[in-house]
Amino acid sequence: MAAEIESIIEHFKSYFEGHDFELMTWDTGPIKKIIPEFQVVKFSPGKKCDQWVYCSVGTSKINHETAGRYEFIVISPIETERIVQMLAMVTYFHSQHGLEYTDTVPIGEPWLEGSLCENWLVSLPYSFDPSIELIPANRTRVACLIPISDAEREYIAENGLELLEQQFDEVKLKYWEIDRASVV
Repeated sequence: MAAEIESIIEHFKSYFEGHDFELMTWDTGPIKKIIPEFQVVKFSPGKKCDQWVYCSVGTSKINHETAGRYEFIVISPIETERIVQMLAMVTYFHSQHGLEYTDTVPIGEPWLEGSLCENWLVSLPYSFDPSIELIPANRTRVACLIPISDAEREYIAENGLELLEQQFDEVKLKYWEIDRASVV
């Protein structure tokens, strides 16, 4: 098992080569009961991304009959332990509900203080090149968690994700901006 965890860490370290990084853990709540090895690799801004990047490690141990194996990424404009907590929460939610690309997850509060976004959209990692999308050692997919507003979540339910993504593209959305307005 240690080799599998190490291969996930190495995948992210290789992709974000040149970025400073730190391994972090979250010990509050049920996450350590579900995945004792759960960690987050935090990367400082650098050449691949000019924001903070947080990557889950160990989420892919969760196996569902209908959902794939995932590790999650969050891009943040600030360095904060809150994102480690958010990744632990989403990992727990995934263990109970089996998330897939295009799913949404209610947070119940802003993802970061001052934001209108209180939900996550499980998305392909469009902000990065395709080499990050698959961790070959254990056939794990990488998904980006995009903070979205309640209105955007409702829009997806009524109109589909593709139409919302078109609106994101039209405004060249920087979804990691804390004070961004809803596109709908």
